[in-house]
Amino acid sequence: MLKFLVRLYLLIIVAYAGALLLIPDAIVGAFHDRFMAYNLDQTRGVQSLIVRQFQQAPQSRWPQVEQELAAAFAPLQVQLLRMDDPDLKPAERARLERGQHALRLADWGYYQTIMAPLDRNWFVRLNSPPDPLDINVLSWGVTVLIGAAMLGCLLLWVWPHWRDLERLKDTARRLGRGEMSERTQISPRSNIGELAGVFDTMAGDLERQVRQQRELLDAVSHELRTPLTRLDFGLVLLFDEVPAASRKRLLELVGHVRELDELVLELLSYSRLDNAEQVRERVEVSLVELVDSVIGGFAEELDGRGIKWEVHADEGLPRFVLDPRLTARAVQNLVRNAMRYCDRRLLLRLTQEADRACLLTVEDDGIGIPPEERERIFQPFYRLDRSRDRSTGGFGLGLAISRRAIEGQGGTLTAAQSALGGAQFRIRLPAGALQPS
Repeated sequence: MLKFLVRLYLLIIVAYAGALLLIPDAIVGAFHDRFMAYNLDQTRGVQSLIVRQFQQAPQSRWPQVEQELAAAFAPLQVQLLRMDDPDLKPAERARLERGQHALRLADWGYYQTIMAPLDRNWFVRLNSPPDPLDINVLSWGVTVLIGAAMLGCLLLWVWPHWRDLERLKDTARRLGRGEMSERTQISPRSNIGELAGVFDTMAGDLERQVRQQRELLDAVSHELRTPLTRLDFGLVLLFDEVPAASRKRLLELVGHVRELDELVLELLSYSRLDNAEQVRERVEVSLVELVDSVIGGFAEELDGRGIKWEVHADEGLPRFVLDPRLTARAVQNLVRNAMRYCDRRLLLRLTQEADRACLLTVEDDGIGIPPEERERIFQPFYRLDRSRDRSTGGFGLGLAISRRAIEGQGGTLTAAQSALGGAQFRIRLPAGALQPS
């Protein structure tokens, strides 16, 4: 709010100052003759009194009269000058030679100097000096107080708008996190009340559609698992009853059924992660121990395939408060993905960044991921062209589940190029999750 208020205030102050500088001069310039005539009328009496004082005395006493008038009119300046004074402008000299009064305008159309002829050789000038310092300070003080009053009025006007906009932004952020029941709770009388009403209506529609989609997915997944379990059980029972030549085909069918059952489980996992209202476990854990336990579950398979695997961790890593189940699931999916595409090497690295956030990377020496595909691979069921034939296994849900599991805890999961030549997946856990060791 402060940045917005300062920008608006500076804009108004600059516009106000520019108007003060330009508009009065433009008005005075446009109506110069009228201002001159008005000021000549206003100063006629003073000019006549000064001229009369000089004319009642002989010319030899004019310097003395000048001193007496200067003392009487102080702080105004009374000066006796000759017609050939270089400070005179041609137009002013011409008026004085014709026996007319002349004057000079100051800011805002007020007069600064008035001049009256005494004879063909002399004229008298009454000049207004600049304002003293204290008067200037007081004038600027008035200007500052006016600016402060404008700032106060702006604050009173901006605050309700800003409060409602912040509430709208917070509601949008919560909706983005999956809290679909959130509403703005902004009064219809607010200046953005109509916008908030439209936003709440949209949020209600989204909540209804998401709930229906989730209920449909849960129902379909549940209904699918029951017949799949029965089919798996029936096929296993038939194994001893079929001829030996058909058993291989029967085993393939059992594999397909179990693959479909695994897909249903993955869909249910993905759907549950989409539910922001799900209670997530918050436990203080050591990431090093968590990673060791995850990679330990794959150690036998990695060694059997001749894959060299390593875990590197910075010393003194603090403990984190997170959901160990979701975090382990995310790391498992990343390790499984790296195993699927690596050639001979797999590397996990744990480091602490300058902002105290923790970075967990999973790298392999495989064929890598093209830059234009590195964001799409986190979409559900998205598969790169080289793996669409399922020769590498998987359903295209593992990376999507991993990202949801990490983002649900305030972290991020991104893909990049590994120094090993293959893909690098980066899990970044924010410093907010850190706990002292």
